[in-house]
Amino acid sequence: MPASQRVALVTGAARGIGAAIVARLRRDGWAVVGADCHAAPGPRHVIADVADEAGVAALVADIRTREGRLDALVSNAGFMIRKPLRDLSLAEWSSVLGTNLTASFLLVRAAEDLLRAARGSVVTVASTRGHQSEPDTESYAASKGGLLALTHAMAVSLGPEIRVNCVSPGWIDTQGDELRPQDHAQHPAGRVGTPEDVAALVAWLVGPEAGFVTGAEFLTDGGMTRKMIYAA
Repeated sequence: MPASQRVALVTGAARGIGAAIVARLRRDGWAVVGADCHAAPGPRHVIADVADEAGVAALVADIRTREGRLDALVSNAGFMIRKPLRDLSLAEWSSVLGTNLTASFLLVRAAEDLLRAARGSVVTVASTRGHQSEPDTESYAASKGGLLALTHAMAVSLGPEIRVNCVSPGWIDTQGDELRPQDHAQHPAGRVGTPEDVAALVAWLVGPEAGFVTGAEFLTDGGMTRKMIYAA
């Protein structure tokens, strides 16, 4: 790896938005380390549980040894358990918050010195569900709302050396679903989003043109959170 090549770590990299971010950054010339609890193809992918403190420490130590630098951290790993609140166990609640929220704290804490040395950037991936909800999504909404607050707190604490921003996707078609015309039409942008839409924004945020942007949230939802919806 050339000494001047920028290095990024992307979590939740095995599929969906994470895989698209990895592909975009590699196309832009980054050396990318993907991390996920699932295997994935690519020149540099690490199996890791980012909710586990020891696992995060080992992941960052491996980057410190092999790449020797870290210019960008994209904390994307996350999942949802959707069930009525009365049926949600504490273990399930904790597992969602561990991966979706605590992992960002663990990752940035472990990699702070590398990111400071590179005057690097952190991007967290939250959700429009940090602002609005459907039923039975309490643990997911709490984790994403907490991630918004954690993002601006870290931006203030870690600046000016490290910029920290948040991307909050709306409906992103990560599975290649059979979408209906009305699924697209309800969006002010005229379509459901793609993983590549999110990846393009992340690529800008970790790049030099976003050097004056920190502590911000970017809603990537085709305008849906700005649309008034009334029952017919």
